[in-house]
Amino acid sequence: MKRFLCVSAGLMMTTSMAWADYALTILHTNDFHARFEPISKYDSGCSSQDNTEGKCFGGTARLINAVKAARARSENAILVDGGDQFQGTLFYTYYKGALAAEMMNLLGYDAMTVGNHEFDDGPEVLASFMSAINFPILMSNADVTAEPLLAGKLAKSTVIERGGAKLGLIGLTPQDTDELASPGPGVVFGDPIAAVQAEVDRLSAEGIDKIIVLSHSGYGLDQQIAAQTTGVDVIVGGHSNSLLSNSNDRADGPYPTMVGDTAIVQAYAYGKYLGELNVLFDDAGKVIKAEGEPVLIDAAVPEDPATLARIAEAAAPLEAIRNKVVAAAADTIDGDRGNCRARECAMGNLVADAMLARVKSQGIEVAIANSGGLRASIDAGDVTMGEVLTVLPFQNTLSTFYVKGAVLIEALENGVSQHEEGAGRFPQVAGLSFAFDIKQPAGARVSDVMVGAVPIDRDKVYGVVSNNYVRNGGDGYAMFKSAQNAYDFGPDLADVTAEYLAKSGPYKPYLDGRITMK
Repeated sequence: MKRFLCVSAGLMMTTSMAWADYALTILHTNDFHARFEPISKYDSGCSSQDNTEGKCFGGTARLINAVKAARARSENAILVDGGDQFQGTLFYTYYKGALAAEMMNLLGYDAMTVGNHEFDDGPEVLASFMSAINFPILMSNADVTAEPLLAGKLAKSTVIERGGAKLGLIGLTPQDTDELASPGPGVVFGDPIAAVQAEVDRLSAEGIDKIIVLSHSGYGLDQQIAAQTTGVDVIVGGHSNSLLSNSNDRADGPYPTMVGDTAIVQAYAYGKYLGELNVLFDDAGKVIKAEGEPVLIDAAVPEDPATLARIAEAAAPLEAIRNKVVAAAADTIDGDRGNCRARECAMGNLVADAMLARVKSQGIEVAIANSGGLRASIDAGDVTMGEVLTVLPFQNTLSTFYVKGAVLIEALENGVSQHEEGAGRFPQVAGLSFAFDIKQPAGARVSDVMVGAVPIDRDKVYGVVSNNYVRNGGDGYAMFKSAQNAYDFGPDLADVTAEYLAKSGPYKPYLDGRITMK
């Protein structure tokens, strides 16, 4: 820590007033999605043999030691999370937020923001999680006064002290969380930029001049927030699973990304990296230096034995389910987030085909799957139920319904409307094909829609299968909420996909051009 002695008119002040720069290390994670165990290079489960051979990444037992080492490198450090601890593996399916709370307390987090997946099971599970954690969870851009489980308990911001300095932390959640999850009618989301500025102004009025936003909003919106607000020093991001790095050639941007005087960071997802940003503030609270790099949590990071034992204990009830071999794959089935949210992908074809095959005999012609529901790839070889559940962890059920061709076109337009943002609404399809042009404005991008080999008829009624989340308006598919003869209580999508895989021998993933980008 640098220290300077204040001099006035060439004379030393007899009262020896000392001014000091303040150094802070911000350790951060985001989009962990219940990956308490190590993951493979495909972000799915990693076998114990592969882990022993050094082929795995992440896992809380490694993260514990990575955080410990990073704290040892710093005089002042905080550990924060950019949201979406919930959902993604059988651990969440079985324990909901309880194991996440236990592990986050063990790691010693200082704060986190609410991610959209923290609302997947409604306010009840979030409230239970809040009662179990030893640190604040924050959300500035929502009114929760009409939700008794959260009202008066879920703060917009908080102030913590570290190394004699007060730090203002502000939480931010996607404005469209009501479309992405199940927050219920008592939670009303508002404009993120206005919400952040309001909290910055309030904290500044209290004399807080070092302000960090924990933003589960995506890399693009974080840059807008930095440009359109004043007083924000650092934004710790999430939601878009962006890897920011100065050394990785697959990075989405530099670490940190500077917009004016605001430093923006994000560390991919699934506990594969620990973000480590070193910030130097001057005496007025202005950032004068921000530098760092995400730490890859690979086999070079040792696993903490006690944490390893606790996770093994928690995993015991899950073993029978996830170790059951249900099928085989002839090659890797690509479920990469960047691919599936932008174009036709092999995992999207598998899931959409499986959905349609299950109900085609009922007169259903078309399947639409939201890419946000596809959470991992599956590698070649035996496929376990655990792997299928990692791809499809949300316990969604098959939904069948009937809509006119015009509504199907509207749905496809919704699906490609946020293509630039990598939004999860991007549609993977079966039984139809279409083209889209992102150079056109949202709402006018889709063309050449074919059902089977026939151009779509805007006035004809078509049978459609999707999942209950999409059918009830999730990911912006509000046009399906008023569908005819809707039935939302079909079998679990993961079971349907596993059964489809099992019927086909070693499944051969493929692309066939059903979605084309002009």
